[in-house]
Amino acid sequence: MNLAGEHMANLIRYQAGKLGFDDIGFSPVHELVDDKQRLQNWLNNGYNAGMAYMANHFEKRVNPALLVEGSLSVITVLKNYYPQNQNLSLKAPKISRYAYGVDYHLVIKDKLSRLFNFIREHIYADVQGRFFVDSAPLLERALAVRARLGWIGKNSMLIHRKLGSYVFIGELVVNLELPYANDLMNDGCGGCTRCIDACPTKAILPERQVDANRCISYQTIENRSPLPEAYKGKFDNWVFGCDICQEVCPWNRKATPHSEPEFNSSPELFSLTPEDWESLTPERFAQLFKQSAIKRTKFEGLVRNLNFIKQQEIP
Repeated sequence: MNLAGEHMANLIRYQAGKLGFDDIGFSPVHELVDDKQRLQNWLNNGYNAGMAYMANHFEKRVNPALLVEGSLSVITVLKNYYPQNQNLSLKAPKISRYAYGVDYHLVIKDKLSRLFNFIREHIYADVQGRFFVDSAPLLERALAVRARLGWIGKNSMLIHRKLGSYVFIGELVVNLELPYANDLMNDGCGGCTRCIDACPTKAILPERQVDANRCISYQTIENRSPLPEAYKGKFDNWVFGCDICQEVCPWNRKATPHSEPEFNSSPELFSLTPEDWESLTPERFAQLFKQSAIKRTKFEGLVRNLNFIKQQEIP
């Protein structure tokens, strides 16, 4: 890599930090050959459950070059979302930490847009590319691994050595040649099986795969059908998403709170009592979760989840 490429990378790193990203890495635009086979096996086993879209645009999903013609590099950024305030009532329904504040798609997309504009205005006027945050058929965690930002844990999450796994991932696919890591980060999971052991529905499988059919996060967010009777009493009070496999991960013991105001939860959310949740109306739902990822499950889905966790496990 020439000095010009190193200089561009340093400028991009600096600006990404100013925008609030917590880490950044670069990888070449290549087909993800090994991950392609893993994805195919995952789909063949039906582990995508009702997420039929995971089989769409298969070739693009494993080859970012097909998303942006003439692209050379993937710039991958991470954003910590571990919250400072976690004083939800112990008896209140649980929601995944990533949904405490403003929908991350909105926040990260805005920052990526500003980073892309910075590159165009201050580094390379003829830059061509696109930016994504969970919004394109990309294997984001695999790309983060290629950028040496972490490894895939046994729970299939990206784990960063300093940030843990409470991170959002975003990408810019651009026609710039940048310096790339020559090796991958060492796997830090070792013989630990805490995430596997802790999952109440046994969704975490060998080979770092998750069966969405059994995953509480999938069931409470993506699934539009009635929840499986076999899982009554096993949701541990989760009504939107699930953080169990992250809560038990040793790499999250030293997780530090984020510094992003947009990810802070509203005081209203943390003041909700179990009775408030039970009396939720469509109007109150729309007001509380106006810019929240929780909108994804819709009011009817949240009510379904609330009713489900109140039921006792079948003997």
